[in-house]
Amino acid sequence: MSNWIDVAAEADLFEGAGIAVTPCGHDIALFSVGGHVFATDNHCTHGPAKLCDGYIEGLEIECPFHQGRFDLRTGAATLEPASKPIKVWPVKVEAGRVLLDLG
Repeated sequence: MSNWIDVAAEADLFEGAGIAVTPCGHDIALFSVGGHVFATDNHCTHGPAKLCDGYIEGLEIECPFHQGRFDLRTGAATLEPASKPIKVWPVKVEAGRVLLDLG
């Protein structure tokens, strides 16, 4: 069952940068890359770092603390020391608003 929730204005996103949102108590990072919006858990699975503060490398987010990377599309860990995946969330943009499916 879908549970689409409005979390941000599309205008709040900037190419190659992340922002944090906390719908329903979930700490989520939003990223704009190549005209697409991606949503992942905001916590690195390797250590206590906020991924919204990380660096975009292609379609990967690099942890700002230990340089582990995750695929923004799948959440897969792609570079050590990260080894556990992060959760990715379904996202869509409608009428200039970013919506997440938390269902």
